[in-house]
Amino acid sequence: MDIKELLTTLNPHQSAYVNLDLPNPKNGEYMLCVFHLIPGGKLNMLQAACEVSAESSTGTNFAVQTETAFSREMNSLVYKVDIEKNLVWIAYPRRLFDRGGNVQNILTYIAGNVFGMKEVQALKLLDVRFPSAMLEQYDGPSYTLDDMRAYLNVYDRPILGTIVKPKMGLTSSEYAEVAYDFRRGGGDFVKNDEPQANQDFCPYDKMVKYVTEAIAKAVKETWHKKVHSFNVSASDYETMIARCEMIVNSGMEKGSYAFLIDGTTAGWMAVQTLRRKYPDVFIHFHRAGHGAFTRPENPIGYTVLVLSKFARLAGASGIHTGTAGVGKMAGTPEEDVTAAHNIFWLDEPGHIFEQSRGEIPENDKDRIKKVQEDHHQHVTKEDDSWRNMKKCCPIISGGLNPTLLKPFIDVMEDVDFITTMWAGCHAHPGGTQKGATALVQSCEAYKKGIDIHEYAKDHEELAQAIEFFEKKDNKDVRHAARRESN
Repeated sequence: MDIKELLTTLNPHQSAYVNLDLPNPKNGEYMLCVFHLIPGGKLNMLQAACEVSAESSTGTNFAVQTETAFSREMNSLVYKVDIEKNLVWIAYPRRLFDRGGNVQNILTYIAGNVFGMKEVQALKLLDVRFPSAMLEQYDGPSYTLDDMRAYLNVYDRPILGTIVKPKMGLTSSEYAEVAYDFRRGGGDFVKNDEPQANQDFCPYDKMVKYVTEAIAKAVKETWHKKVHSFNVSASDYETMIARCEMIVNSGMEKGSYAFLIDGTTAGWMAVQTLRRKYPDVFIHFHRAGHGAFTRPENPIGYTVLVLSKFARLAGASGIHTGTAGVGKMAGTPEEDVTAAHNIFWLDEPGHIFEQSRGEIPENDKDRIKKVQEDHHQHVTKEDDSWRNMKKCCPIISGGLNPTLLKPFIDVMEDVDFITTMWAGCHAHPGGTQKGATALVQSCEAYKKGIDIHEYAKDHEELAQAIEFFEKKDNKDVRHAARRESN
């Protein structure tokens, strides 16, 4: 059936949630979503789309007697359908959502009950577009990659980081020692792994104390500042804040610590709480668990792009966005690089929508100039913060090593990201410190435009890394590259 025939199949309840002649959905009154939808049961595609529209806004599976003229104005509307591609566009009145800048509230609507409906066999949220009137209600990032670069005095290259491995089982002292070795080798950034908490063999308070001392020692010896990302995810609000306060009061220099939150499992309220309570700290969103929603083969859920867009809206300073097929994690350039660019730039096309993070008219000459500066200078200006939502930093991890730095940069098409290599440094034949040095040397080769094999001729650590990671019959490497990580 064509779309006109499909319209004749709708019952009155379903008809209240569709308007294929909706004038100008991008007029600022609507948040727009695109779903890939395959109907279930006996419903056709438009009937199923209307049921999704109802369930994700004001309705249920039947019209109710308690509707009012105003409540019907809050109905979301199916405004476009592509039958061949099974795509459905839905416009949500922005007034439908909690005006307190509540990401959890939005996702409860558009990625909540709809995933459990019998009327759908597949329902994947592919892309979302926020109007500027909504952007103003949300915090967005405060402490950005620009701030971290200024603190570290690192420009024109990625922030070089690692994750302490093994991810669990080291004592507090052993953990701090690994972090020290990486920093002593030249690395910038070390993060707790996502399950790091208050285990009996690695008490949280001692881990913070020893990492603080290890950072101070590494800074003194290398004359370069360092950053540590502490996992503050916890069982309750009070424990999370107590961990944050422990770090703030540890004696570490402001700027030398970040707060990592397991955003998908801890929840959006935890992310937004950290952003609002600690606006001067880098908020590091780890996405553990996201694959249950985002993997392309999963017919139910949402994309990496959608997750990443909401992370920026919530105020995350950075979020993991995948290795685009270069590393070990599932992902493609279309998925991972699109997500990375969408959370970093002011204006950027997504899978369906071009999303602007600007909060002033698109034709304003100052905004047009800012878009141009954004792509040329890559710096968020502090004196015009009312004009746009600040950038969110892509964080890259999962199976990379010094030999894959340039290939990933080539796919990414820029250096504005934090890379957190684990086995890529800790599996180095010379140990963590030399692994970090090899990563630094690989980055130097990239900046100088020299092939790493040529550069390795007089850089021993890089030469060892190349020999180790490029050796096809090295079973230990293959095992390490497949081991569970973030």
